[in-house]
Amino acid sequence: MSSHLNTNQNQNDVDMQNKVRLTDLLSRMNEEKKIERNRNLALSVAAVSAVTVFGIILTL
Repeated sequence: MSSHLNTNQNQNDVDMQNKVRLTDLLSRMNEEKKIERNRNLALSVAAVSAVTVFGIILTL
């Protein structure tokens, strides 16, 4: 009887670990969007800076 209860409890623990929560997925997706937005902003700033420096060098 005791081993039967342990087996059921272990199965429940595995089921809980395998379940995917929608809120976790949504929060992870939002975090990835923020990271991607920051990367895009940094890349844009670098590109504008490079163009500006190149333009200044050409005018000299």
